Amino acid sequence: MKLTWIVVANNTSARFFTAETPSSDLVEIESISHPEGYLHDREITSSLPGRIKSSDGSGHALEQATDPKYHEADKFAHTVGGILSEALNENKYQQLLIIAEPSFLGLLRQCLSEQVKKHVTFELAKNITTHSLNEIRQHLPHYLPNE
Repeated sequence: MKLTWIVVANNTSARFFTAETPSSDLVEIESISHPEGYLHDREITSSLPGRIKSSDGSGHALEQATDPKYHEADKFAHTVGGILSEALNENKYQQLLIIAEPSFLGLLRQCLSEQVKKHVTFELAKNITTHSLNEIRQHLPHYLPNE
């Protein structure tokens, strides 16, 4: 069987697993967290947006260019993508299965290198990062792909 990694992630945590055979149990090899993903917008931004006055004397608040929660999720997706690229370069896996919360999966796809994308053999848009090993395994094909 090809060396297989399974990543289960959302905007606050990512868990990395491997499996010895196509039908074996998962073994967790690493777990990382991004506590900033739990923060509220007001806790992420350091201050309230400034105000601007129009020529007619009315004022309005300046808006942030990027939603703070989105920015934190994007930063974490880049971190996960970096780990996957580094692991691929070190020949730690030959195929990759990804299960991620739907919006985070979209961010993660954008952060994966072309080389990593070529090794993805399965994707599932589901948030199951807090599930047990057995529950996560049940969301994967009975026999893991061996392409």
